[in-house]
Amino acid sequence: MNHTPPGIIAPHIPADTYRRAQATGQPVVVVVHDPAPAGTEWRRVLIPFAVAGAVVAGGWGLVAAICFLLDAAAHTFTVIAGAAGPIGIGGITLKLARSKS
Repeated sequence: MNHTPPGIIAPHIPADTYRRAQATGQPVVVVVHDPAPAGTEWRRVLIPFAVAGAVVAGGWGLVAAICFLLDAAAHTFTVIAGAAGPIGIGGITLKLARSKS
């Protein structure tokens, strides 16, 4: 009879359980957790792409918001400059906006 533990299973079975099973002939049930089947785990691939997509979408949203704010600031400056008329300091007159006529 073989008294050495079988293969790679022995380190996972406590010694007293293995010896008791050998002495009494009682079977030992070993549960092995099988890893996921070979292949690409989609979660590992999709999460980085989802994060990258969110960063890109956020970047474009930031660019759009800055463009909107600059456009609003330009319109505001035009309205204020048109209402103010020419500004003169010491004989030099500066006209901030052209008239539409």
